Amino acid sequence: MERSLSHIALFAALIAVLGLVPKIDLAAGVPITAQSLGIMLCGTVLGARRGALAVLLFLGLVALGLPLLSGGRGGLGVFAGPSVGFLIGFPLAAFVAGFVVERTTLAPVWAATAGAVIGGIGVLYAFGIAGMAVVLGKTMTEASYLAIAFLPGDVVKAVLAGLVTQAIARARPGALLSRA
Repeated sequence: MERSLSHIALFAALIAVLGLVPKIDLAAGVPITAQSLGIMLCGTVLGARRGALAVLLFLGLVALGLPLLSGGRGGLGVFAGPSVGFLIGFPLAAFVAGFVVERTTLAPVWAATAGAVIGGIGVLYAFGIAGMAVVLGKTMTEASYLAIAFLPGDVVKAVLAGLVTQAIARARPGALLSRA
């Protein structure tokens, strides 16, 4: 129990630290950040349940006003902006990424990359695109075109999540909670 709580807190902190990487704003007002890599790693390393809890802890701190999102953003106002769909999708993306790793017998690098693509891109984009469509008054197709700009970077992040997860599995197999 204590180990789970410390891992959840550690990965919530990892997401926050990845927010320190300078953001790149797109025309739609949704920034490109390294934090989605943290979301992917929450699921691939901690597993579905713990990964989602780490992300919920992070979002709770953001909602309380801590400036943990890229660019020093925080507070309830961020949940009314163009990135609201992505924020809502964060815990579900981590859950799905972890679920894929937990349920497959593939080598950790392949399982984690697949989980990161399915959860960290597929699930996250479904929520993110819907959020952009609603907030920006766009059709789903128009919002999808806006989201395409994120895809190359997110594919790189998914591969990185797979490689980091594999490195953890080799260095400290017991630390890979998604396979415990």
